Amino acid sequence: MASGISGADRLPYPGFFSGADPILFDNADRLANWKKTPGAKMLIEKTDLEGVLILTPKRFGDDRGWFCETFNAARAAEAGLGMVFVQDNHSMSARAGTLRGLHFQSPPHAQDKLVRCSRGAIFDVAVDIRRGSPTFGKWTGVELTEENGRQLLVPKGFLHGFVTRADFTEVQYKCSDLYAPDCDGAVRWDDPDIGIDWGLAGVPVLSAKDAAAPLFRDFVSPFVHEGAR
Repeated sequence: MASGISGADRLPYPGFFSGADPILFDNADRLANWKKTPGAKMLIEKTDLEGVLILTPKRFGDDRGWFCETFNAARAAEAGLGMVFVQDNHSMSARAGTLRGLHFQSPPHAQDKLVRCSRGAIFDVAVDIRRGSPTFGKWTGVELTEENGRQLLVPKGFLHGFVTRADFTEVQYKCSDLYAPDCDGAVRWDDPDIGIDWGLAGVPVLSAKDAAAPLFRDFVSPFVHEGAR
């Protein structure tokens, strides 16, 4: 079930703006004001899926270009984001329309992921697969580009996937656990019950593994929503 995100639906995550008032990111003027706010190093916005967040680091520019902190563990902990990342991954997709997903890693090696696009552009998607969750089976998607600098935090209990919007797109993401092949899993990218609108103009470029992934109705999730325990 789709859950598109509009700017007006995004709210800053509480606690991240040390010494600065949170600013609602609902239009270009407010975003420009946030960029000028002293002490606000990163904007953190909620989506309509619990725990899935959009992080936008502030960029500091001059005649040479720009600089930003893409991740700061101390500031993340202040915001209540206590995960510890232990592995960084980097992919390059040569063709626009390359789709990777929908992937997850099951316990005891489940992963939180912090995803960013360092070259080109992607449509990045998270799907709630926590049994008992009020948003079980629903998805949300965000455009991540080298220009906007956004990152998507995908917690444990969510499928993750993306499709590239440009040739030679590069994606980098941090993981809170090491890759464990025995815990690796996937669900079909075009599952009719999930119904993700990938914005594709044709057939995507897929791996054999992703093309053969099971349907959502045939999948038993290893994740349980905290409220359902």
